[in-house]
Amino acid sequence: MTESRYAAKPWLDLLNDAQKGAISPDGSLVHALRRAVTETPDSDALAYFDGRLTYRDVDELSDSVAGHLAARGLERGDRVAVLLQNSPHFVLALLGAWKAGAIVVPVNPMYKSGEVSHVLRDGEVAALICSDRAWESYLRATAADSPVRIVLTGCELDFQTRGDARVLTFERLPQAPDADDLVTVARAGHKAPQDRDPEPSDIALISYTSGTSGTPKGATNTHGNIMYNAERQRTGLGLPERPVYFALAPLFHITGMVCQFGACLSSAGTLVLAYRFEAGVVLDAFAEHRPHYTVGPSTAFMALAAHPSVTRDHFSSFRVISSGGAPLPPALVEKFRAGFGPYIRNGYGLTECTAPCASVPPGLEAPVDPVSGTLAVGLPGPDTVVRIVDDNGDEVPFGEQGEIVVRGPQVVPGYWRRPDATAQTFPGGELRTGDIGFMDERGWLYVVDRKKDMINASGFKVWPREVEDVLYTHPAVREAAVVGVPDGYRGETVKAYISLRPDADTDPDALAAYCKERLAAYKYPRQVEILPDLPKTASGKILRRELRSRTQGN
Repeated sequence: MTESRYAAKPWLDLLNDAQKGAISPDGSLVHALRRAVTETPDSDALAYFDGRLTYRDVDELSDSVAGHLAARGLERGDRVAVLLQNSPHFVLALLGAWKAGAIVVPVNPMYKSGEVSHVLRDGEVAALICSDRAWESYLRATAADSPVRIVLTGCELDFQTRGDARVLTFERLPQAPDADDLVTVARAGHKAPQDRDPEPSDIALISYTSGTSGTPKGATNTHGNIMYNAERQRTGLGLPERPVYFALAPLFHITGMVCQFGACLSSAGTLVLAYRFEAGVVLDAFAEHRPHYTVGPSTAFMALAAHPSVTRDHFSSFRVISSGGAPLPPALVEKFRAGFGPYIRNGYGLTECTAPCASVPPGLEAPVDPVSGTLAVGLPGPDTVVRIVDDNGDEVPFGEQGEIVVRGPQVVPGYWRRPDATAQTFPGGELRTGDIGFMDERGWLYVVDRKKDMINASGFKVWPREVEDVLYTHPAVREAAVVGVPDGYRGETVKAYISLRPDADTDPDALAAYCKERLAAYKYPRQVEILPDLPKTASGKILRRELRSRTQGN
């Protein structure tokens, strides 16, 4: 058998000593918290508008949450669903559940009743921690037909006094008689139960996939998976001691969970929270807190760059800015650098590999493939092997396209109670991503598109990313998504959905003509539709599936 060209890890030659050095992730983020409390108890762990919580505060408050959950009958290994935005409540719920020995099920607050019902039932969730408004508006009825027996609610007006009306647009509700108040519980001084500390092999999260391509499945991220990637972030980014992280990505998403919260806790840094993404609020937070690092989808950086009050100074404190969760067009990287200074560092990962498995390390810039114009997503880490294989699972040469597969300490052991799906997606413990890409001889990884999103126009393959990257070079385009739509002559044809930058002046015909000049005849969009905004997941990923449904419904 020929030795794997990918197992030789050509990317190691491009990493510096810190980025490829050995690490020994110890325990879990609960243990990282305790180390931070020992080393720097009175430094700020969380900043939330004008509110601050020290590491001592976070430890004691989450201890009390853990003690309450245990007293209510929560057992080790039980599941706790957390449905909250980026606020201190999320952090206290997460750490409290882990200290009680539970598995956390992060839930997207944008989920509707049916989606939440699926998660509560599939995860056999015993406890639910959510906002008071969500409980009153729909979750009470949803949870009634589920295994949930313990409910804590919180109001995100707590832990701050500023009440920024751009995002904190709600009022406090009377405490529900069938739920306990999270903040009251956290301040009650309960002791965390003994002998429930998580082990690295224990499941930390059941992270349900976004559902962009079907019914969500729960990836079982272990404490060891999380600690490995958190430590890789800490050691590889070159940030100052006790850095300031801004939570641009939602914490319920694996990127926000690991690359923001996990890395920050591992670094004993400060995590800045701003409830949810609103461009003006985020820019004000940048100016106030002067963060060193953030990570978010390309759509968030597009929105920040388009805000009327944005200046270069808003980004002057950053040492590293990363992008993940959505494709990063090369044109955006260059426009952003020219306008504001920082170079946005691409990254690639999935829920099933606990966020990143490849990224652009500090000190390097991602190359652009001269043939396709695709921006590299980064280099794998030193303990990770990324391979490109054909439909038979055989490796293809460097430079050839195939399916991206990943093996490493960040890859989850499988899906929650889905042995068939686990066997299909993780043969031999290696993750079959379903993404199409290629790797060059130096080890740079390029992602072309999702396997399921390929368009077949008159027998020719069209990858939406290639068309979208061209559209992003047009000065009027803010967001772009390309899908295949039924066509009586071609079988499928290319359709582009566009949202425009403020005050932009163009029309569908002009955009189609722009692409026609730059793409093969079978690739350019025959149909272009301009929308005010494109549908996105809460993590900023544009929902092509929803756009396809929109077309089919017309």
